[in-house]
Amino acid sequence: MEGLGELVEMFKNCFPFSFLFFIPIFIIISPVSPVNAAHEFAIYRMQQFDRYDMKVGSKMSLINMEARPLDAKMVTRRCIIARLKEVTGARYQDLVDQKAGGLIHLQLVEQELLGTEDSSVPVYFAWETPEILNIYQSVIAGSGDDAATAVEALFSSASANGFQMVQSGVAGKALTDFQISNIQGHLSGYGIEEQLPTIAIVTHYDAFGIAPSLSTGADSNGSGVIAILELARLFSKLYTNSRTHAKFNLVFLLSGAGKFNYLGSKKWIEDSLDNIESTLLSDIAYVLCLDSIGRDNMLHLHVSKPPKEDSSAYEFLQHLEKVIQTFYPDVGFKMVHKKINLADEILAWEHERYSMKRLPAFTLSHLDSHKALDRSTILDTRSRVDETVLVRNIRIVAETLARHDVQGELVSAWLDHLTSTPRAAQLLPRDASLLTTLEETMARYLKDVKRSTVKTDKRDPEFLFYDGAEYKMNAFNVKPAVFDLFLAVAIGGYLTAIYFLVQNFHVLLALFIKITRPVKATKVN
Repeated sequence: MEGLGELVEMFKNCFPFSFLFFIPIFIIISPVSPVNAAHEFAIYRMQQFDRYDMKVGSKMSLINMEARPLDAKMVTRRCIIARLKEVTGARYQDLVDQKAGGLIHLQLVEQELLGTEDSSVPVYFAWETPEILNIYQSVIAGSGDDAATAVEALFSSASANGFQMVQSGVAGKALTDFQISNIQGHLSGYGIEEQLPTIAIVTHYDAFGIAPSLSTGADSNGSGVIAILELARLFSKLYTNSRTHAKFNLVFLLSGAGKFNYLGSKKWIEDSLDNIESTLLSDIAYVLCLDSIGRDNMLHLHVSKPPKEDSSAYEFLQHLEKVIQTFYPDVGFKMVHKKINLADEILAWEHERYSMKRLPAFTLSHLDSHKALDRSTILDTRSRVDETVLVRNIRIVAETLARHDVQGELVSAWLDHLTSTPRAAQLLPRDASLLTTLEETMARYLKDVKRSTVKTDKRDPEFLFYDGAEYKMNAFNVKPAVFDLFLAVAIGGYLTAIYFLVQNFHVLLALFIKITRPVKATKVN
């Protein structure tokens, strides 16, 4: 008993320090594991660019906010985390109006948000992984919105684990000196080159989606790029043999910024027409544009004006129909006539750039409309392209022009390469390795291959891009503010109880001794 009394006296005389004895115990019994207290994952920012006088997409700002689910009642200055399939355009606008601090999406279904104009709410996307799903489910469980009473909601929010979303980085800056690159090459026909008609085969190489770093564009327009490279390889062989050397020149163009009103084609046309020494467009038979030809058993030839009979363009149309009927009867074909609407700032198809200069042009695509959502989605991945269909469609074009074969192995290899990295226009600078690879490949088969770069007008740019597409997000496991209140009350009560226990321990000790003291036996006479 004396030893116990000395121990109590020691705690009594140095109580503030003795309380540290209990801290390791609290850490050991804590329900939050230090290992799971923080998570880091990649996030991808939503598109941001200026189009003429319209600002499109999401401004980037740093996020350091508490996570909340999509249906949370309080979203102001909160980071909303949700599966993208749960978000509609109307719901997104509600969050913007309520001044939500940020929005992170977990599934890649983004069509309704692409039409959203400039917003001060930063929007990011992340791949859905088990780790992020656990965070998502924890945020929903901790919202307390499903509680029947206010008391239940209070205790639910206090007992649940929340997350503080912290995204580090610098604010996106305008790319004022951004350059657009075109890659071109040609094959000279049999005879005097300057006196022969020219056929131009054009496709744009960039991709578009709601997040630039997730835009690989396998079908739109990786399929068009692969078709151009295969056609260049095939015709380079044909043009080395006098018996198969056609009497027309072939020009191949990989144009830049196609997803941004076909700026690459626009600049290429202007440079070709303004260059007195250039004869590329002086005697053009027609321009064939390829856009999304990697799926489906249907092909559409989009024209701004039906080709006149006895013209080279009409001859191509007739050959195309005959090749499909003869060799590929299971493939449907239709010519789609759409006039150019000069009131629209954005053109529908790439051939319209050439048609506006009175050059016969058309676009071949399996899509029946320029409004098809498949042209602008991050869902356009490698798995969306049917290699067999792409090989067949390239063969149809090749057969129409010269009737030759296509190598399926090369098509597959190019599909793998083009979809291995994003190809959004703002992510393809002048020295991009992809452009170098395309230029070197075309140089194997074509003559006078060169890469030309153009800049938009600084005073009145048609498009202005911004940097900052990929960041890291840290999710820290934290308790909500109400938990601190409960914890403070609990600690205060605990310390009060310990204090009175220590101060009055002699009373408790005396009571304990009295209770445990053996009762003396009474002598009976």
